[in-house]
Amino acid sequence: MSAPPTPPLGAVGWIDLTVPEADTLRDFYSAVVGWEATPLDMGGYADYVMQVPGAEGGQAGICHARGQNSGIPPVWLIYVTVADLARSLAACEARGGSVISGPRGAGRGTSFAVIRDPAGAVMALFQAAPPGA
Repeated sequence: MSAPPTPPLGAVGWIDLTVPEADTLRDFYSAVVGWEATPLDMGGYADYVMQVPGAEGGQAGICHARGQNSGIPPVWLIYVTVADLARSLAACEARGGSVISGPRGAGRGTSFAVIRDPAGAVMALFQAAPPGA
């Protein structure tokens, strides 16, 4: 199976919700919006890829606030694609924002970090792997 296509720079490529009780929120969103959950092994527990019934690919992730995710606030977190994560993080801090989690690898040569802007809003910046990686 090939990797999914990388969203264009500046595009929202994914959303996650990180909470202490992912199982409870998995069931909540299944009942409220009709998503189905596919478990994603996280090494001793499962996070969930939430998807429209019968559709390929996920719509969102619901994750446990454990391990590396323990410092991520319980908000719907968007992941925006950037060309150079280090450069974007430096620009974030230079303009009054802060890095609250990461940067860290996300598999297959990708990386991300969670930032807070000067107004307090939180989002993730995602750098895709270079072609051929």
